[in-house]
Amino acid sequence: MPTIDASKCVACGACADACPQDAITVDDIAVIDAGKCVDCGACIDECPSSAITE
Repeated sequence: MPTIDASKCVACGACADACPQDAITVDDIAVIDAGKCVDCGACIDECPSSAITE
């Protein structure tokens, strides 16, 4: 499952918009719901600050 580096996340929401499973919510930082995530990697590709890694 992808992980989010809180020190890099700017809470832009690009990952949440890209997620086909609606597994990501964004408040102060993005948070991935492990129960919904299917490891597709769409969020990794869309993150402009490289805060999400596999």
